[in-house]
Amino acid sequence: MTQPGSTPNRPRRGAGCLQSLLVLAVILGLGYGASKIFGDESSKSKGSSSPSSSSASDGKGGSWAIGDCGGPDPENKPDGYRAFDCDETGATFKALKIEDASFLPNAIQCPAGTDLIIQVSRVFGSGDDKKGGGIPTNTVCGRNLTGDHPGDAGAGGGQLVEGDCVSATAKEIACASAGANDFKVLGLVKEKAECPAATTEPMELMMAMGRPYDVICGGKV
Repeated sequence: MTQPGSTPNRPRRGAGCLQSLLVLAVILGLGYGASKIFGDESSKSKGSSSPSSSSASDGKGGSWAIGDCGGPDPENKPDGYRAFDCDETGATFKALKIEDASFLPNAIQCPAGTDLIIQVSRVFGSGDDKKGGGIPTNTVCGRNLTGDHPGDAGAGGGQLVEGDCVSATAKEIACASAGANDFKVLGLVKEKAECPAATTEPMELMMAMGRPYDVICGGKV
């Protein structure tokens, strides 16, 4: 889902820092559409947003490292991102962890505190040649530079992690707004038998390629 546009200028980089890269697939929401199943009952959609993608910056080489920064690319709106020096005004996030690229969104598991996930790709050529999206190289687990951190446990955004809260339909919600019919995530496991003793609602999820867990262990909020 790359957006056409002109080739942006290469961002200024210091020695040993990132060179400009094409940043593809800014994945917000990060729930990957998991669904809840109770026994043989029909599944209910989790309702999380689907991953979105767009081109972001000129692919000229280099690689991402923990501590590198990036931000929105004005040349590739609305979802394009590019590399920035951390002290530049355009920088909005810092890389917490670097993972391998994957065509399976569920296979990307970033650490707690990740506010957004960005797939980085190398591109060759210029202009219209960039519409193809390039070759995925790695994935950046990013944390916002501001105080807004939807990826923190319980905040209601980012990837589902232990300490988050979910509704009865397995949709992630902010723990601050959780009610009597909602649950706290006590564990993310492959089998119900692996859930901790305090689990009151083991939520079996529909199959998803690459996801490391199949059951959300829900307990009282």
